[in-house]
Amino acid sequence: MLPPIVEEYEQYLRLERRLSRSTITIYSGEVTLFIDSGLDADTIDSDGVQRYIVEQTTGRDLSGRSVAKVLSALRSFFTYLQQSGFRDDNPVTLVPRPKEELTLPSVASIEEVERLLQTIDDDGDLGLRDRALFELIYSCGLRISEVCDLDVAHYHKDTLLVLGKRNKMRQVPVGDVARLWVDAYLGECRPSLVGPRRSERALFVGRRGKRLTRQAVHKRFVAYAEEAGLSITVHTLRHSYATHLLAGGADLRSVQELLGHSDIQTTQIYTHVDTSDLQEAYRRFHPSEDL
Repeated sequence: MLPPIVEEYEQYLRLERRLSRSTITIYSGEVTLFIDSGLDADTIDSDGVQRYIVEQTTGRDLSGRSVAKVLSALRSFFTYLQQSGFRDDNPVTLVPRPKEELTLPSVASIEEVERLLQTIDDDGDLGLRDRALFELIYSCGLRISEVCDLDVAHYHKDTLLVLGKRNKMRQVPVGDVARLWVDAYLGECRPSLVGPRRSERALFVGRRGKRLTRQAVHKRFVAYAEEAGLSITVHTLRHSYATHLLAGGADLRSVQELLGHSDIQTTQIYTHVDTSDLQEAYRRFHPSEDL
C-alpha cells in the first residue's frame, strides 16, 4: 500500500502533469523507495539527496540513464512539495545530472522494412489488418500505444489525428501506400471483424471485434520480424520513419512535429543515426580506404 503522500503525488502527476501511466509508475516507485529509506522529505538538503543518489547508484548498480530517471522523479516530487506548501525549495535542483552515454536507436533500412511488410500474408481478415496496421505505423511514425488508441474518426485518408504523450494531439500525413492498405482494411475486413459490435470506435480491432491491445500488436509483430529474419521491435518502425525522413532531406523541426516530440533535442538523436550511416559508407567506399 502506497504512503498517502505518494498517492497524492500520483494524482498530481495524472491530473496536473498529465504524464503517461508508465512514467507515473516509474516516478511513484522511485519516490516510494526514497520515503522507505527513512529520509525526511521536509528537511533533507541537496547534499543529503546527493548521498542518497550515490547509495542507490551503488546498491542498485544504476547506469547514468537510470540515475537521471531517479533524479527526474525526485525533482518532480519536490516540485510537488513546493507547490503544496510543504517546502520552500527544491534541493534536487542543486544536484548535478550524470552524463549519459548516447544510445542510438535501432533503425531498419528501407529494404528491411519492405521485407518485413511483405512477409505479412494479407490473404485473410487478420493478415490484411496487420498489413494496414504496420504500414500505418511506419508511414506515420506511430508509437504502439498511439496506434492502439486510434479511432476510425481519427483517420481522414490523407491525414491522421494522433493522441500522443500528455494528451497532445498532432496531425500527421498518411502516405499513399499506407492509405491504400488502410482503405482496403476498412472496406473489406473490419466490418466482418466488428460483426454486431457496430458501435466499436477503434480503428484496429481483434478477431472478437474489440480494440487491439499493445500486447497483441507486439505479439503479431514479433512473429513477422522472426519470419523476415529481423531482430527489431515495433518501435523500430518509428525510429526508422524519423531516420528515413531526415536522410531524405526533411528538416529537423518538421520531423519533431511529426513525431510529437516536445523537445527538439529528443529528435536530434536521429541525426546521429544518419551520421553513423554516412561514416560507415565513407569507410566502405572512400578511395583513401584502399590505400
